[in-house]
Amino acid sequence: MVDKDFGLNDIVEMKKQHPCGTNRWKIIRLGMDIRIKCEGCDHSVLIPRKEFTRKLKKILVKHEE
Repeated sequence: MVDKDFGLNDIVEMKKQHPCGTNRWKIIRLGMDIRIKCEGCDHSVLIPRKEFTRKLKKILVKHEE
């Protein structure tokens, strides 16, 4: 089971990669919807939290405050 303890500015890996070929995403907004930004091409996507937790594969880098 995936650890669902993600936060703002974490780098995550999703189950499917982005069409640009990168699978690293940065969380840039949290709420009912989560905005993630592709680390390869800087494209951002807004998806519902429930869908995000289902598609999340793993957390690559935890942001330390």
